Amino acid sequence: MFSNYVDKEKNALENKPELVDLVYPLLDTENSRWFFFSSASRPFGMVNLSPDNQIGGAWGSGYRYNTDTIKGFSHIHAWQMAGVSVMPVIVPKENPHSIFTDFYSKFSHEKEKITPGYHYLELERFDIATSLTSTTRTGFHEYAFPDDGNAAILFNLNTMLGPCENSNGTLEQNNARELAGSVVMEPTRRRPKPLTVYFKVKLNSKISNIEKDNKTGNYLVNLENPADKVLMKISISYTSLDNAEQNMEVELPHWNFDETVLDSRKEWNSLLGKIEIEGGSQIDQRRFYTDLWKALQGRRIISDINGAYPDRTGEDFRIGQLPLDSDGKPKFNHYNSDSFWGAQWTINTLWGLAYPEIMEEFVYSLLQYYKDGGLIPRGPSGGNYTYVMTGASSTPFIVSAIQKGIVTEDLDEIYKALKKNHMAGGIMEKSGYEHNTQLGGGLRYYIKSGYVPYPIPEGKFGGHQDGASLTMEYAYQDWTLAQLAKKLNYDEDYQYFINRSKNYANVFDREVNWMRPKNVDGKWKKNFDPYQAVNGFIESNGAQSTWFVPHDLKGLAQLMGGEEKAVEKLNKQFEEAEKLNFAAGTSHALESHPEYRRVPINFGNQPSIQTSFIFNQIGRPDLTQYWTRRVIAKTFSGLSTETGYNGDEDQGLMGSLNVLLKIGLFQMNGGTEDNPQYQIGSPLFKKVTIHLNEDYYNGGQFIIEAHKNSTENIFINKAELNDKAVSDHEISHQEITAGGTLKLEMGKIPSKSSAIK
Repeated sequence: MFSNYVDKEKNALENKPELVDLVYPLLDTENSRWFFFSSASRPFGMVNLSPDNQIGGAWGSGYRYNTDTIKGFSHIHAWQMAGVSVMPVIVPKENPHSIFTDFYSKFSHEKEKITPGYHYLELERFDIATSLTSTTRTGFHEYAFPDDGNAAILFNLNTMLGPCENSNGTLEQNNARELAGSVVMEPTRRRPKPLTVYFKVKLNSKISNIEKDNKTGNYLVNLENPADKVLMKISISYTSLDNAEQNMEVELPHWNFDETVLDSRKEWNSLLGKIEIEGGSQIDQRRFYTDLWKALQGRRIISDINGAYPDRTGEDFRIGQLPLDSDGKPKFNHYNSDSFWGAQWTINTLWGLAYPEIMEEFVYSLLQYYKDGGLIPRGPSGGNYTYVMTGASSTPFIVSAIQKGIVTEDLDEIYKALKKNHMAGGIMEKSGYEHNTQLGGGLRYYIKSGYVPYPIPEGKFGGHQDGASLTMEYAYQDWTLAQLAKKLNYDEDYQYFINRSKNYANVFDREVNWMRPKNVDGKWKKNFDPYQAVNGFIESNGAQSTWFVPHDLKGLAQLMGGEEKAVEKLNKQFEEAEKLNFAAGTSHALESHPEYRRVPINFGNQPSIQTSFIFNQIGRPDLTQYWTRRVIAKTFSGLSTETGYNGDEDQGLMGSLNVLLKIGLFQMNGGTEDNPQYQIGSPLFKKVTIHLNEDYYNGGQFIIEAHKNSTENIFINKAELNDKAVSDHEISHQEITAGGTLKLEMGKIPSKSSAIK
């Protein structure tokens, strides 16, 4: 399990540069959202400590590079969650109470240092040097106050903070150096129930007194003769103050700030070191490890060190308890997570290959929600079901973990839980954020008529009620469930879901050669424009989403008139999309802008991020190699605060995609078939070494060597796995996890053998 695995891992890159120092945390921070930026955090940490300079709203908030004013250091940056914001200050001698409302400070990037697990900056207004680090559940602050002036720490506990309002904030002094408090994260449109965060505070300096401002609800903690370096530990819990204190006692019993920073570096280095790369430019290598770093965060732990966790799946709040192992430790952590929408092309593959311990934990966390609330979620927040996005996106994730041998127990029960989501009363019936009804997903039409109509006749109940996309999404997810039914010998179910998986063809209009929405009467949408955004398609247009048939691309090609015509069609889309750098602008917020929304292929959002690998399966792997390299070069290269993912980096999804494109391995159907297959692309580096977790795989390591690789030599002329020729540009999960070397001979032009016959 992940919680135990990191502790026993050694640094994989001894005597080599620290990988954490290659990471560029400022990537794309001019476009970041509340949970995007990370600095003083551990992998998937419950505490996500970092500075905030924008605090209102889920979008355009948190740490934004172009904003020069710090408004606090908050401990929770998660999907629909935020809380416990603090700010070291110098209280003015004249009008001291003004500090309750006037406590922001300018800062300069020139005096700032950020690496994974650490953030340093200087508050210019107060002349305070601040350093931040953390354990998984405890934030650790170090403040150097000026010698003169009243040193204090302001707790901003009643404020709009990112996606949610913080209210009912309380803070009490326990003794001369300890505080305890709580704050309520009010409901949001996506997370419909409130959640209380409890926190414990310990300082190395004495507290002279606490003041509360009745107007703002803010608390000011005045310090008595502060030490040269004031140290403050803040641990959190979503269950109780006692558990918050226990989280601190277990994880951070000492006061050595530098040791904690070093421990964080070791943990990040261990995970980053699971994939070693050689070759490429220095910027290529730095960007790669930044992408990999992004793939290992965003989704956050919500359970305590003892396994207690908040359960809001029912009418009333309850404290749940995770199962314990023979040593009395939780068998896994419980998680807060944005949607798994698009995970089939991202974390399914990366985590399943390099981090199976992480994948296993997330599967069991998702199943814990089922045990508590009766449904496997597609994106839980604060113990709530959020019904974010659409479909049953957790199904491919869990099926992939089973097919790869990561999850091996209780498979029949898991299948029954997954099947529930695909039937009446399951999560497929709900559209985005549809909390109290179950009509927006159009599932009953899908089951009865073979497609989801657009519009839904009954009306608007949630978000993303785009019938063509829903039909295609359900068809793919049904196919993945059918693979598990087949594995478990549920023959009747297998046939049922396989038949449903063919429903995608019901929204393909042969006359226009595109997927096309149709209404409840079976009539195609009039005046259909395949380049019109959100026109029966979710966060995409018809041109992008027409290719969303990852389970039956050959069948799709036949609908288009054969593989050659399909290749020609998709290739033209890539040629047009390149003019806009294969993305709908540089951020998610620009996708609906007239200049960008008509892009034929968009690698900045999930619906079409698989498209360059489609060529692999319809006879032209050379075009997969060519276009993937072009996408990397134009869309996912470089280190800049202005851009980075050219869209929406949903908690590791786009970071994972980048890693996969750059190592040249991909899974079109999300790794959900028996002995899942990996499609081979064009690696960016001359050598990639994946260190396999021996608790799951016995191969030791898997190496990809791309001989003669360069920016010009992008085509695979020859491929051998352990000195045996590779056919069809595919290798299996068993072949990879058994260990060995994939040797690729690269060239400037495709060889005759590069086209699959």
